[in-house]
Amino acid sequence: FEDGNLVLCLLYGLGLGRGLQSHPGVHEALKWAGTAYLLYLAWSFLRSSAKPAASGERVMKQLTFVDGFVAVLLNPKIHSMILVMFSQFLDPAKPIAMQVLQLTGGFLLVGLACHFPWIYGGKVILGRFTSERAVRIQGWVFGACMLLVAAYVVFA
Repeated sequence: FEDGNLVLCLLYGLGLGRGLQSHPGVHEALKWAGTAYLLYLAWSFLRSSAKPAASGERVMKQLTFVDGFVAVLLNPKIHSMILVMFSQFLDPAKPIAMQVLQLTGGFLLVGLACHFPWIYGGKVILGRFTSERAVRIQGWVFGACMLLVAAYVVFA
């Protein structure tokens, strides 16, 4: 996920943010594209929990680098955070490039510090539940969570 954040920080910090502020429809397009992607992820989780593999074991779809990158690029919340960060902290009187690098570095460090415990903790906890039934339940729970997040994005 950090690669997507890096790309967005550099784009916004180096000028894209000013251009997007004058086109509010872009935020609406991101909202719907992000919702569609969340629905796709929910469908993937739900489908993986219902379909047995050829060997009779259930295999949960592993999310890929591309899945994470697209999820970051289509997440309106991340776009909003980065846009607000740069609009609050960039000083036009100082060299922009160095400020963009500093703010981007800080954003990435905070992201790592906040997400790593969740990712590692989830891996440790869910790694203990590997039976067919547990994997099926995980797929349903993760799919339901994706549906709830998509509903929140649409109705919030």
